[in-house]
Amino acid sequence: MTDSDANHNDVSLATVADAPDDAEEDVKLRSRDQRLALQGEPKCVICGRYGEYICDETDDDVCSLECKQAVLCRIGKSLAPIGSILPPKKIPIADECFYVSDADYKSGTASIASDLRTKLDIHVKGDVVAPILSFSACNLPDKLLHNIEAAGYDMPTPVQMQAIPAALTGKSMLVLAGTGSGKSASFLIPIVSRCVSHRRLYVSDKKKPLVMVLTPTRELCIQVEEHAKMLGKGLPFKTSLVVGGEAMAGQLHRIQQGVELIVGTPGRLLDLLMKHEIDLDDVMTFVVDEVDLMLQRGFRDQVLQIYRALSQPQVMMYSATMSNDLEKMINSLANGTVVISVGEPNRPNKAVKQLAIWVESKQKKQKLFDILASKKHFKPPVVVYVGSRLGADLLANAITVATGIKAVSIHGDKSMKERREIMQSFFMGEVPVIVATGVLGRGVDLLGVRQVIVFDMPNSIEEYVHQIGRASRMGEEGEGIVFVNEENKNVFADLLDVLKSGGAAVPRELANSRYATGFFSGGKGSKKRKYTL
Repeated sequence: MTDSDANHNDVSLATVADAPDDAEEDVKLRSRDQRLALQGEPKCVICGRYGEYICDETDDDVCSLECKQAVLCRIGKSLAPIGSILPPKKIPIADECFYVSDADYKSGTASIASDLRTKLDIHVKGDVVAPILSFSACNLPDKLLHNIEAAGYDMPTPVQMQAIPAALTGKSMLVLAGTGSGKSASFLIPIVSRCVSHRRLYVSDKKKPLVMVLTPTRELCIQVEEHAKMLGKGLPFKTSLVVGGEAMAGQLHRIQQGVELIVGTPGRLLDLLMKHEIDLDDVMTFVVDEVDLMLQRGFRDQVLQIYRALSQPQVMMYSATMSNDLEKMINSLANGTVVISVGEPNRPNKAVKQLAIWVESKQKKQKLFDILASKKHFKPPVVVYVGSRLGADLLANAITVATGIKAVSIHGDKSMKERREIMQSFFMGEVPVIVATGVLGRGVDLLGVRQVIVFDMPNSIEEYVHQIGRASRMGEEGEGIVFVNEENKNVFADLLDVLKSGGAAVPRELANSRYATGFFSGGKGSKKRKYTL
């Protein structure tokens, strides 16, 4: 390791028990709590994030205690005598359903699969294969299994248990699961596996794209592609990112050089396809992430136009929320689509504690300032959601002036470079508050964020569920605060239902409103505020 690298790694991960209490609090415990590595900085040998520490036993760069443990486990496995048996991983008693071994499970009856689905709140429609208990049960390539472990996945989450084996069969499917439940990995793992198998079976000098993934925002595209690269590391699996804000020539060149996966936003990808000849004959899987949003708004026609350019691929659609007309629209993409859902659609992540505050519009700024100024209630880093781009700019400036807390805005009017720099500053802790439009409301993994404040209540409960879902990833506890008043009456009934389902207190004004009954809400006459990305 170079001297410059050593300067970055100014902390050695000695045993936590021997460290002072204050130092213990500073050390990152989990990989997901660490920021991404900047250019020239050391990278964690396990997950590739910022290698802030040096493992004292091996001198490897690591990002957290979790990855240090992974390094030490690797050493232990390599030093274990031939024929020795490593101790099994301990599993929480609450998860007793996992005590069924893979061998027993495979030889068991269909009732075991049914019992497992019931236990994990998995629901299926159509002919769906049984869920798996471990990643190794799917006959995945050894290198992919290694990459999955290196990425920090010990066991599949419920949605991964069912969606991964179903996707590997090649069937089209709709997957509904809560925010932060591991949906991205549930489609990327089978994508990598199927692409690797295809390339090994059909060897060709000219590699045409095999999979296309569409997402609604540039930030989510970047996240999905980075995740795909991590899982496909060391395998015949290359990716291309097709989003606005970057030179189209470079994106086209990357595809022409031969890639397995294209990740892009509908508008930019359609623009690329209309201006240049790209051979899509081999595309076997078409993924639409955040499908409820993509088949509404202005995306729908673009998505359908891209789909019609493909040759009857497997269609995989994912979301945390479900609209009434979504299933009807989905049938226009693929007949015989199976449906997999985990938990109840349109319900917020159970790990997010909801707090609804009734506050008039003129008082919302002061209420926000009070929260941010309170040591008890302010839990940085924080994302504040607003309904317009101008509103984001004005509120970010007002927060900085009124509280002295550095806040920046992020929205669709900012360039890709600006947005990347803002997110890097946020993840590095330089900016404790981001004021965002819906550009950060969908799918984006906001590392370390455990508090979300919905300043402007969206005009649909689905958007609210997605926004407060940013406060929790993979079951970690978080807090979602929402400001509500009479201006939000069109969503009162749905909001009341969501708050009650999560055991949250309901403001008296909301509970007593005639609009909370649902009789006066919605309808053709209701005027909805337009949300912009």
